[in-house]
Amino acid sequence: MRVVTQIGILLVLAGAGAGWHFYGEQVGLPRPLALVGLERVAAPAAPRGGGGGGQQVVAAPVRVGSVIERVESVGSARARDATTLTSRVSGIVSVIRFEEGQRVKAGDVLVEFDRGTQDAERDQARAQLDDARTRLNRARQLRATQAVAEAQIDQLEAGLRQAEARLRQTDARIEEMKIVAPFAGRVGIRQVSLGALVPPGTAVTTLDDLSHMRVEFAIPEVFVARLERGMPVTASSPAFGERRFAGTVEVVDTRIDPATRAVRLIAAFENRDEILKPGLFLNIDLTLSRRDQAMMVPEDAIDPVADRTFVFAVRNGRAVRQEVKLGTRIAGEVEVLDGLANDDQVVVRGLQRLRNGQPVIVTEVMRRPVS
Repeated sequence: MRVVTQIGILLVLAGAGAGWHFYGEQVGLPRPLALVGLERVAAPAAPRGGGGGGQQVVAAPVRVGSVIERVESVGSARARDATTLTSRVSGIVSVIRFEEGQRVKAGDVLVEFDRGTQDAERDQARAQLDDARTRLNRARQLRATQAVAEAQIDQLEAGLRQAEARLRQTDARIEEMKIVAPFAGRVGIRQVSLGALVPPGTAVTTLDDLSHMRVEFAIPEVFVARLERGMPVTASSPAFGERRFAGTVEVVDTRIDPATRAVRLIAAFENRDEILKPGLFLNIDLTLSRRDQAMMVPEDAIDPVADRTFVFAVRNGRAVRQEVKLGTRIAGEVEVLDGLANDDQVVVRGLQRLRNGQPVIVTEVMRRPVS
C-alpha cells in the first residue's frame, strides 16, 4: 500500500512540473529548467518598427452592412377566391357554355339544365296573373256604381298579389336551372356531360381567381410580438428554381395554437401571370426587420464568459476588453448592437493570451467584402 502511495505522489509531482514547464510563462513564472541553469533564458524579441514590445495579433475592422432578420416556414398556396360549382336542383344538362381552363367573368352562365317544365309553369303563372289583374280592374270600375262590395275588391287584390308571387317563384325555379359564375376567374375540369341527369349537389366544375394567391403558414410564438400586417414575405418553390415571389402579410391570427405553440399567418401574392397554382407547396421567408447600418465583426473575435460576451478592441496600440451586445449571426459574422464604434478594430487571432490594456502589435488586418 505504501508503494502505491509513493507512486501516486510521484505522478502528481511530475504532472505539476510538466504544467509549470509548458504553461508557467503564461502566468508569469520562469521556466523550471532555466532556474537550475539547464536552459538559457530567451531574451524578449524586439518589436517591429522599433517601438515598445507587445503581443502579436491579427485584427479585423468593424464592417458596416445590411442585416435582414428572417424566419423560415412552409405553406400551401390557394386562390384568393375559390369554389366548386354544384347544382342546386335535379336536372338534365342541356347546354355547356364553357371550355376547360377558360377565364370567365362574374355572372357568366356556365351550364344550363332542361327547363321545359319550368317554362310551362311560368306561362301558367303569367296567365293567372293576367286574369287576376283583369278581374281586379273590372271590380274597381264597378265600385262607382256600388255594384261590387269592398270586401270582394280586397279579395281580388289579395288574389293579384298571390299571382305575382307565383310568377316570381317560377322565375326563381328557372334561375335554378342554370349555373352562373359567382366571380371572375378560371374554370377547371368539367365533371358533367350533355344529357346527363345531375342530382342536387353534384360537382360540375371548379372556379378559381388565380390573379391573387394566399399562402397560410405558421411562425413560432416567440416572434408573436413582432408580427404585423404588411410585413414583406418571399416565397419559393423547387418547381420554379431560383425564382422568388414577393408578397405581404395580410392576416395575423388572433390565437396561438396550443398544440404547436405557433401563430398562423396568411400572406397575399400577386399572380397576374397565373404561374402559382392552388395547392402548390412553397418555402416562406418572413422578413422581421432590416438594418442597413449594422456593425458586423467576425465570430472569432467573440470571447464569451458565462452569459456575457466580450471582444478585444485595438485602441491606441493596446487591447481593450470591451463588453458587447450581440444581434443576428450570419455566415461567420455576428452583429454588434452595442459596445463598439464603426471605426474600431477587433482582435480575431491571439486573443486567448491577451489581458485588458496589454500592448499589441497588429501583424495582419483581415479584410472582408462589404455587403
